[in-house]
Amino acid sequence: MSLSEENRNCLLCKKGLRGRVDKKFCDDTCRAVYNNQHKIKNNNSVFIRKINSTLLKNRRILQEALPPANEMIKVQHDNLLQKGFAFKFHTHLYTNKKGNIYYFCYDYGYLPLENRWYLIVKGKE
Repeated sequence: MSLSEENRNCLLCKKGLRGRVDKKFCDDTCRAVYNNQHKIKNNNSVFIRKINSTLLKNRRILQEALPPANEMIKVQHDNLLQKGFAFKFHTHLYTNKKGNIYYFCYDYGYLPLENRWYLIVKGKE
């Protein structure tokens, strides 16, 4: 056993390591726990997960509002709010040739209409 092998320890549990020279963890459990702890320490990752969760919820609400057979449907503002839709979160905007701005949550979008109505659409691939 070489001197460098004797001084190598698992980054999480500090057990001695055997095997590959570049090995950092004694098993998959230590590797997963170590990586999860480092993700939690980064406050931005919690913030990002919260935003992405909201975006995915918005997408699901739009998807459920649009029956598979339809290309578009009109929905009232209050119906979306009741389901928990967060209007300030969207992934991107699309402006059509007429100048109408569609707000998208991934592949589902909405166009604000008059009198608090929204046109729900599914984006083209």
